[in-house]
Amino acid sequence: MQKIDKLDKKILEIISQNARIPFKDVALECGVSRAAIHQRVQRMVEMDVIVGSGYFVNPKVLGYNTCTYIGVKLEKGSMYKTVIPELDKIPEIVESHFTTGPYTILIKLYARDNEHLMDLLNDRIQEIDGVVATETMISLSQGVKRQIPISRTED
Repeated sequence: MQKIDKLDKKILEIISQNARIPFKDVALECGVSRAAIHQRVQRMVEMDVIVGSGYFVNPKVLGYNTCTYIGVKLEKGSMYKTVIPELDKIPEIVESHFTTGPYTILIKLYARDNEHLMDLLNDRIQEIDGVVATETMISLSQGVKRQIPISRTED
């Protein structure tokens, strides 16, 4: 994998703060041509440095008022391969992670309310073959949300 340089990192810092910023504005701030910005962004997409773009939708505006983290314990860790495709069928699940510690899988989901959450837990998640237990943690408030820092002190 190719390395990214200081200009790449500066570009990443700018576009990670505002994905809609025109390349001409990025070029102006970086002191290079718009074509150079376009080429570097395209190269970083191809290198999987940039792995997506788009808009973030506020779940509450769509009626999803409950953000929940659920620790899922499986009968055997190897069942992860069959459980993940089943979890993927539940659109309210926005993330899943194969983890170490007390849970095999940690998932993040959004529910409309507690009744909807109970339905997702009892009728969908806990009915998946291999799921032996779940522990639910409701997020009361999100304190921090940000991208990973681009610049490191050792640069």
